[in-house]
Amino acid sequence: MDIVEILEDLDHEQRLTVINQLEEEHASDTLEEISPNMQREIISSLKKEKVADLIDMMTPGQAADVLSVLTLEEQEAIMELMDEENLNKIKSILEKRQDTILNLITERYLKAQPDETVETVENAYPKRAKGKDEIMYIHVTDKDNTLLGVIDVKELLQADSQALLGDIMNKNLITLDKESSIEEATKMFSRYGFRSLPVTDNDNKIVGVVSQRDVVKLTLHFSE
Repeated sequence: MDIVEILEDLDHEQRLTVINQLEEEHASDTLEEISPNMQREIISSLKKEKVADLIDMMTPGQAADVLSVLTLEEQEAIMELMDEENLNKIKSILEKRQDTILNLITERYLKAQPDETVETVENAYPKRAKGKDEIMYIHVTDKDNTLLGVIDVKELLQADSQALLGDIMNKNLITLDKESSIEEATKMFSRYGFRSLPVTDNDNKIVGVVSQRDVVKLTLHFSE
């Protein structure tokens, strides 16, 4: 049974106790995953500073999804305490002005060089994955940040330990352009079934990654 299922079986005070005892990163993930009603209930009983810290750890799409269950007054009070880095993206999503996918990207993803060995990346995986939003794909880039290929972590674990990433990576790249719309991203995820997609500029340099979960949740939320 995961933490979300456990929270569903607890009363309000017990839920607060659990959330307050979790490490911040785990608490942030949990807050994003629970139902809107439970989100409102828990947020209303936490200090706004703590809520802001937890939401700051989310992707812009996740943050907007959580904030959207609150009143405008509550949203503004919490956003005043949040890191300014992603606030414009979050506000744009909340105002339903997400013209391009750039509002949903995260820059916290896994990246590696083509001349690294499978063994090196496997051994460093726990450290590299810590604090990242997307950890199921390794994005292989050159020193100029040009995207060369992508490796599913499952494929990495099955590869020869001495193989170079450049030799096993998938070079048939499926990417989103930084000008792609949310609607275009939805269609891409539906067609290919990936958990996330890299977003590149006109020079094929990776600018971030967008998750299927963020796109689907926002699409469903704003279609209601």
